[in-house]
Amino acid sequence: MEKSTSFPSEEKFCLIDQLRRAAVTITSNIAEGFNRKTPLDKIHFYYTAISSVSEIQSQLYIAHDLQYITVKTFSNLMSESVEIHKLINGLIKYMKNHT
Repeated sequence: MEKSTSFPSEEKFCLIDQLRRAAVTITSNIAEGFNRKTPLDKIHFYYTAISSVSEIQSQLYIAHDLQYITVKTFSNLMSESVEIHKLINGLIKYMKNHT
């Protein structure tokens, strides 16, 4: 699987940086939500994490369209992002059912 280091150098502070920041934001928002006291506060941060997953998916489409990543890498990463989206969505459903 290609890494972001295989992207052209002019993308170093554009698409690569956006991908990395969005990935960090996913885990950061889950962590922040976990430490919130009310279920609604928790859910708010989990939804923000899902938004970051969507952002990564959009950026993967761009990377694929610009041929920075192969079809195989694109498919693998998209599959992983869909799984992450489902997991976070499950967390949200759990929180809504246990409020």
